Amino acid sequence: MTRPSAPQDSPRPVGCRRCADQAPLPFEFSMAFQPIVEAAEHRIFGYEALVRGTDGSGAYSILQQVTEDNRYTFDQTCRIKAVELAARLQLQGYLSINFLPNAVYQPAACIRATLDAAQRVGFPTERILFEVTESEQLTDRTHLKNILLEYQRQGFKTAIDDFGAGYSGLGLLAEFQPDIIKLDMELIRGLHNDAARFAIVEGIVGICRKLDIQIIAEGIEHVDEYAALKALGISLFQGYLFARPAYETLPVPQWPLA
Repeated sequence: MTRPSAPQDSPRPVGCRRCADQAPLPFEFSMAFQPIVEAAEHRIFGYEALVRGTDGSGAYSILQQVTEDNRYTFDQTCRIKAVELAARLQLQGYLSINFLPNAVYQPAACIRATLDAAQRVGFPTERILFEVTESEQLTDRTHLKNILLEYQRQGFKTAIDDFGAGYSGLGLLAEFQPDIIKLDMELIRGLHNDAARFAIVEGIVGICRKLDIQIIAEGIEHVDEYAALKALGISLFQGYLFARPAYETLPVPQWPLA
């Protein structure tokens, strides 16, 4: 018996078509790494992979070349490059990777390249942390929640980056509880001399403690900021005070005396 052919008007799912029909990126890039530290214990928690041009240019020059047509390929390439470099550099602790939620069509399918890369180079998937920026322009907030839930189900850690900088704030936290939030640097800049900023961060710390969410204070540049945040009970830090990002290298952090 002849099998009936599929109807001509039944389109292939958009996500599958885009995943399969991607052209090569028209630009090259690599990664720099910046440590995330448990400063009081002089311990490295992990490293964040940060996009950089192969000519030494910053992330902005690369991101300006990302379009709707190449967003998926760029996002997938970022993940694979980060994992491959982390394995080559023998990175210990967590590898933090930023991802673009609008480039993820089907969460379970679009994670396969990351899993394959990690298996190929021998990097443990349980040490991968996926960050999404709170201020990312989302076309579907429910879709973001589904992505993060799927990543947690797969055993990855999840984080909301630049928390306090976007439009959603605590509303996003009410809908989804990530493993980690990263406090936006503008929120903590000079908080040791700013009662309002100090009170806001103190409140966020209390909320996260009740929800069992870790906090990373990023963009730390001054010892006074670090001391104030440590006094609030924050233990994870990232910023120039400890180390600047280094191209395709794992920089060794400095440890402030405060």
